Amino acid sequence: MFRILGTGYDRDCSGLSRREFLRIGSLGAGSLALPQLLSLNAAGSQGAGYLRGKSVVLLFLSGGPPHLEFFDPKMTAPSEIRSITGEVPTKIPGVTFGGTFSKLAAMTDKISVVRSYGSKNGGHEYDRITTGGNPTKAAMCAIYSRIAGTNNPRNGMPNNILVKPEGVQDGLKLDGNFETGALPTLTTPGSLGKTYDAFDPSGGGSLKQDMHMSIAAERLDDRRGLLARLDQVRLQAERSGVLDRVGKYQQQAFDMIARGIAEAFDLSKEDPQTIAGYDTSKFFHAPDLQRFYDMRRVTNLLGRQMLLARRLCEAGCGFVTVSDCGWDYHANENSPKGMTGIWPMGNQVDHAVSAFIEDIHQRGLEDKILLVVTGEMGRTPRINRSGGRDHYGELTPLLFAGGGLKMGQVIGQSDRTASQPATEPYDPRHLLGTVMHTLFDVGKLRLDSSVPTELSRAITGSEKLEPLFR
Repeated sequence: MFRILGTGYDRDCSGLSRREFLRIGSLGAGSLALPQLLSLNAAGSQGAGYLRGKSVVLLFLSGGPPHLEFFDPKMTAPSEIRSITGEVPTKIPGVTFGGTFSKLAAMTDKISVVRSYGSKNGGHEYDRITTGGNPTKAAMCAIYSRIAGTNNPRNGMPNNILVKPEGVQDGLKLDGNFETGALPTLTTPGSLGKTYDAFDPSGGGSLKQDMHMSIAAERLDDRRGLLARLDQVRLQAERSGVLDRVGKYQQQAFDMIARGIAEAFDLSKEDPQTIAGYDTSKFFHAPDLQRFYDMRRVTNLLGRQMLLARRLCEAGCGFVTVSDCGWDYHANENSPKGMTGIWPMGNQVDHAVSAFIEDIHQRGLEDKILLVVTGEMGRTPRINRSGGRDHYGELTPLLFAGGGLKMGQVIGQSDRTASQPATEPYDPRHLLGTVMHTLFDVGKLRLDSSVPTELSRAITGSEKLEPLFR
């Protein structure tokens, strides 16, 4: 429990209570106090030498994005197979993307797509992709948290954060469907334990539930009131010198709450022009799509989610998972055919992802942040009788940007009907390997005896997508 109270009897002349000011308890990590947890994080990571100082943002398109409408339109195939949204040329001669991805097509020098990647998954099991089949059954984000520490030792920022639409818009209420039930598997800690669960700033997740902030009820009217109170506490602390009299890790624990949450998670701190550049609310009115069962979690907030992901990485988070739901395109109006020429969810991804990529390049972060865009599966090459595409695991959209990897290429090819890989096939094991080799110096990691043997073997033995590292 972390308590910041506006009243109390144990006060100094500044009006602050040291005891209540830094009263910290369990954070879901074996009843460790937050300062102790930060201390252990520092002890476990300092001098290890295998952290590359990079962050990963995984944009997961929950439900199964259609690979033909994304980056492999196959316009030479019969009409019942080729991209319903047409195609747009890219900067790479002879390469086209689906018709709603014009912005990404114009920046193929900054991205790499994989056309021979398949999730080998025909259902809505997200963990089959994010774990890469490692024996701990932990998602990549949880693996990073286990090895790098649950919090950034510099400022206490959580190292594993899940960003859902609810995390960027107050009061958002989304009806549940299969995606709601599947979401916990996206960031599963597997056998590593709940200590390495994702921090969910929208209010879910065990870590969020275990960290309780007690503030006078009248201060919790809304998020702005909370942030204003935290700012007041921070200013009072700095003026009074209270933090000068506490330990290093108590200082960091305070910073995590008073600075990390109040600033890194607060989009109002961002430049208005940057916010406008990310804005995806103009592409569609979310309730128009939410009336369909498979799209009950659809929002037009992806731009804000991606902006928050960038802010969190800048603030020290090592792994951010962004969830964008509603990609179960079977039939009727919740299919590409029902949105021909418009397909708002495709337009939203095109805009949000391109804005993110441009932003990290403008900030000089293209070598520090790796963006991965994928889903749990692709879609059948042949359009079904209802005008949609069904579940398909043989080919799945996969895009990389940044991370210091080799961009400007299309890796692999599919066959003439986009049914199977025509060149070397890749799967979630290669995704795991690529992410792990980006985050860690795997050779040095092998020498760290504190890493569980089965986890160390899974990482050091993983195969990466070699074309990205040449």
